[in-house]
Amino acid sequence: MASKYTVPGLEPGKGQKVAETLQGRLNSLLDLQLTLKHIHWNVVGANFIGVHEMLDPQVDAVRAMSDTLAERIATLGFEPVGTPGYIAAHRTWDDYSLNRAGTQEHLAALDLVYSGVVADHRAAIIQFDDLDLVSQDLLIAQSEQLELFQWFVRAHLEDRSGRIASEGASTEVGAAETVSSGPGSAGTR
Repeated sequence: MASKYTVPGLEPGKGQKVAETLQGRLNSLLDLQLTLKHIHWNVVGANFIGVHEMLDPQVDAVRAMSDTLAERIATLGFEPVGTPGYIAAHRTWDDYSLNRAGTQEHLAALDLVYSGVVADHRAAIIQFDDLDLVSQDLLIAQSEQLELFQWFVRAHLEDRSGRIASEGASTEVGAAETVSSGPGSAGTR
């Protein structure tokens, strides 16, 4: 990734660093929008329609976030890459683990997905403190929305005491298994 220019007031080397970080965030958001749509198509069981319909606005919002990041990369003088092969080759996470599964199972797995995306966005926000406040602002706004979406997901997993049913799970399959016998599950085993 190289460019002969970037935005005024930002050195080309710093512009490249920002663009590379944003490309990683773009990869993540492109993957997230596909994962959300995959869950939308494969969720079954109790509360199906509520979860099914909750996901489409999230897909649309994440798609818009992807477009914003890609345009920022281009504004910085670099080429955003959004091809499936590039994303698969450059991602630092595994493919989503569930296919047809119950609402609680998918939501437990999706909670982990959101945790990863939000944590990586927050790490980039901190990285941009002394680098590029415009890009930082974009990621802050996106993080606010992503955290809200995660709250929507967690509201389905939370009990009255505030405990998340899949708490402590470190894999999507593990999260799904912790809730597979609970309400709304159709079983994945």
